Amino acid sequence: NDDARERPARAGDEVSFTERERAVLRLLGTFLTIEEIGTELYVSRNTVKTHVRAIYQKLGVGERREAVRRARELAQI
Repeated sequence: NDDARERPARAGDEVSFTERERAVLRLLGTFLTIEEIGTELYVSRNTVKTHVRAIYQKLGVGERREAVRRARELAQI
């Protein structure tokens, strides 16, 4: 739905993440760099960045700190 991309996800909203997106999202809450997250998950930096973009879009945010905060509010991590 295009409307979901135009507003941030709110408590009670159903946000669906792939297993890999969830793994990346959990690691975004750490001090690991994108490269280190890729190493941890055995994927390339570009793959991590693709997952991060999808996460940001689904949460309606534009940066890492916001994504972690929103995901915690939604009890996604």
